[in-house]
Amino acid sequence: MSRLTHIPAPDGVAPATAYTHVVMGTGRFVAVSGQLALDERGELVGPGDPAAQARQVFENLRRCLAAAGAGFDDVVKLTYYVTDMAFMPAVREARDAFLDPARLPAASAVQVAALVSPGFLMEIEAFAVLSR
Repeated sequence: MSRLTHIPAPDGVAPATAYTHVVMGTGRFVAVSGQLALDERGELVGPGDPAAQARQVFENLRRCLAAAGAGFDDVVKLTYYVTDMAFMPAVREARDAFLDPARLPAASAVQVAALVSPGFLMEIEAFAVLSR
């Protein structure tokens, strides 16, 4: 597990409510590609259901991080790509089941016209830092 420093409100910047403005650490960098709501057989989980898709995406992120010897405590940045910003409450609920809401990573959320295939409502990528 890495030692990360969270700076939720740098001087002169309004405090963030659903993310941390700055997260820094020293160690080995891990990049996890954007994850979709696919099960282990490559089948879509939760067609039309943002909550089900968000849970599956975070489970996939958990598995990918674990493959690198990391966990959500090591994540410094999440990027959310959603086809509708109305899905963000479901994304945050799923996120809070996997991450400590008191130590959230830096984050960006982007609404996109489409993802790689119809049916996908979101894609989420993660960056993590592991201690050496």
